[in-house]
Amino acid sequence: MRNVDEILKDGNEKELREMKAWLFREEFRLSMIREELDELRKKLEHEKKFHETEMRSLQHKLKVEKGRIEQENRLLDQKMRILQKGFEDLDEDRRVLQREKDKFNSQRGSYHEKQSFSHHSGVEEMLFSGVNSYLTLKKRYKDLMKMFHPDNVTGDHEMVQIITREYEELKKAYEMGSRAR
Repeated sequence: MRNVDEILKDGNEKELREMKAWLFREEFRLSMIREELDELRKKLEHEKKFHETEMRSLQHKLKVEKGRIEQENRLLDQKMRILQKGFEDLDEDRRVLQREKDKFNSQRGSYHEKQSFSHHSGVEEMLFSGVNSYLTLKKRYKDLMKMFHPDNVTGDHEMVQIITREYEELKKAYEMGSRAR
């Protein structure tokens, strides 16, 4: 087939009509392609705007979440410092209490050497002084047991025996008094 310039220059009418029809089809095809390209460009621009908006939204959420995490980390650090300080204070209190307990035990040992068993009756009377009813006796006994129970840090087995012995005696006295009435 001859090229376009030759047909336009010395082509016959049939060839010119064919060329015109071909050019018309080509122009129509190109205009259709242009329309498709315009639609694709518009679609891409719309998607680009959508993705940019979504990206800004995600960046904002990320920024907010980072701030929240940083705040939580600061709060966690503060809590850890408070807990560490609390443990240090407890440890110091434990050491002080142990020193006081050791001091008390050494003083108690020397006290027991000096005192006889009969002297405990004054302690017993003092522990239960002011008790004037069975309910008061029972409450005082429970309170004393809480203080001197051997499982406590300052517990004393011998003192528990003294308290229990005196409680039993006073309890019998109250029971006898209530039966006599």
